[in-house]
Amino acid sequence: MAEGADRRRSIADRNVTAILDAAEQLIAARAPVTIAGVASAAGVSRVTVYAHFPTAEAVLEAVVERAVGHAGDALAAARPGEGPPAQALERLLSTGWQELGRHADMADAASAMLPAAAMTRSHATAHATVAELLHRGQQDGTFRSDLPVSWLVACCFALIHGCRNEVTAGRLAPEDAERVLAATVRGLILGR
Repeated sequence: MAEGADRRRSIADRNVTAILDAAEQLIAARAPVTIAGVASAAGVSRVTVYAHFPTAEAVLEAVVERAVGHAGDALAAARPGEGPPAQALERLLSTGWQELGRHADMADAASAMLPAAAMTRSHATAHATVAELLHRGQQDGTFRSDLPVSWLVACCFALIHGCRNEVTAGRLAPEDAERVLAATVRGLILGR
């Protein structure tokens, strides 16, 4: 019986991966993320998609969560718990900017199609990583402590996404973006 359950779990895992990969491909092609479209692109039935995700929004949220999870891994690899908090912040910003560049289509689709609550849920792990660093910096006096960590985290993410929007709109040169972003966040977090 356990062998049958393992086999079913393996098939289910493969189907979920195929569904999320298909949704990601649709997003990259700037095509609508619908249950029918995802099922067709994944090579599964609509019933299979519905078995794992009740709505197209749920598929999109899962795709965003997976992308943010990869970004979270990259943020963790930037070693935010090591070294002086200000240097760790610079590493996190650089990594965050690069990850957003890799997932730009996903960010656009998510902001257009997902409600704020879904965006918050999908970004929870990345927010926690930044919050830990900011808390550490507040405790040692490096970062401003007159504002709540949760607000500073929200501002950091808003500024990263806002910077990308400025580049996309042509109001900020791509080669200047990371420097401008870092200077802005540094001014906010350090309180200077």
